[in-house]
Amino acid sequence: MILIVGLQGSGKTTTAAKLARRLAREGRRPMLAACDLQRPAAIEQLQTLGRRIDVPVASGEFGGDPVATAREAVEGARRDGRTVLIVDTAGRLQIDEPLMDELGRVRDAVEPREILLVADAMTGQEAVKIAEGFDEALGITGVVLTKMDGDARGGAALSIRGVTGKPIKFVGVGEGLDDLDTADPQRLAGRILQMGDVVGLVERAQRAIDEDEQRKLQEKVLGKGRFTLEDFLVAMRQVQKMGPLEQLLKLIPGAGRLKIPAANMDPRRMKHVEAIILSMTPEERRRPEILNGSRRARISRGSGRPVSEINRLLKQFKEMQKFMKQMKGMPFGL
Repeated sequence: MILIVGLQGSGKTTTAAKLARRLAREGRRPMLAACDLQRPAAIEQLQTLGRRIDVPVASGEFGGDPVATAREAVEGARRDGRTVLIVDTAGRLQIDEPLMDELGRVRDAVEPREILLVADAMTGQEAVKIAEGFDEALGITGVVLTKMDGDARGGAALSIRGVTGKPIKFVGVGEGLDDLDTADPQRLAGRILQMGDVVGLVERAQRAIDEDEQRKLQEKVLGKGRFTLEDFLVAMRQVQKMGPLEQLLKLIPGAGRLKIPAANMDPRRMKHVEAIILSMTPEERRRPEILNGSRRARISRGSGRPVSEINRLLKQFKEMQKFMKQMKGMPFGL
């Protein structure tokens, strides 16, 4: 049993679903319990997330008894052979006695092996006070820091560990349901010092990139195949699955010091490129050299993007093709 606690807005409900997703990938059979019965949106949100990750959700009625709901969820999990029950609980804007009393009764009802506090890394040192309060009242076993993909470097993690003695077990690094990483000390230090997280980048790639597509692209790049705009579109979509470009750059050592214009990391830019390529015929994607003025004007009308943007894309793609040819001649096997 895992009890998820924290203040309102810290990301408890999403974290509960992310954790269930992670456990399911590891071969476990998780179940979620919606015991935040003070906000109808919280119940609906967890039910929606449960459907997305194909994990059942036990939920009570709005305004009902969270303790009774928790007990019923425990019975349901045992009856259905679920190996882990993750209980999402109510929060407040600040710590108060009624909240802690309710959480204490839910804790006693489910007898969890883990009580995980979800804390917003963006709150900085305030997260330390929150951790202290929850630990004194409930005896937390660990912390999940959310919004570690934002501007916060995670210095609060060191303070929470030092003050409470409780470990940082997971970090939320994005809005996607796969964006929950184990809080490895070395990797966490790398994020705090802006030194990147190569392991985290590789893990994202492994989760997001299709192996067959990856192999085909590799053959095009290093083999005898011709790298086309169709291949470029496939590669771009694979990168998009890994998360926003701004997040990915933070995982690359030294990339944080690069002065990359914000416009170049705008996710809408990739959508514009996708619209341009999809407005081409299959033949034009395979042989962009046939794109004369009239064809480019037609693509402009179809994609809703100016001809100048199409010209810029084709110029960049041509430079990329040259680079691909150079890579084919490199002695990678040595």
